Amino acid sequence: QVQLVESGGGLVQPGGSLRLSCTFSGNFFDIFNMNWYRQAPGKQREWVAGITTGSTTSYLDSVMGRFTISRDNVERTVYLQMNSLTPEDAAVYYCKATRDTYEYWGQGTQVTVSS
Repeated sequence: QVQLVESGGGLVQPGGSLRLSCTFSGNFFDIFNMNWYRQAPGKQREWVAGITTGSTTSYLDSVMGRFTISRDNVERTVYLQMNSLTPEDAAVYYCKATRDTYEYWGQGTQVTVSS
């Protein structure tokens, strides 16, 4: 059974940085595509960034150039480096693992951006 655990969230000032981690427990991490989503209060969950099994990356336009997704198949972890954070980036961030019809979500980690 796959379990995902996010960490690294917290309070940061505007312009600051955070690195989120999502640790995958289970086998075959390297054959899962990994994605980060976020959900702000009163808003729908939105996709933020994705990385394929071949490490091809893609990003939401509003985070392009500020966020970087990466994966470490040995550590079975996916990362989201977030720079130049703004209050609009504040949300609960979730990671998702997908393969074929399988889909797994983590429990989320809170990111607060405030001075």
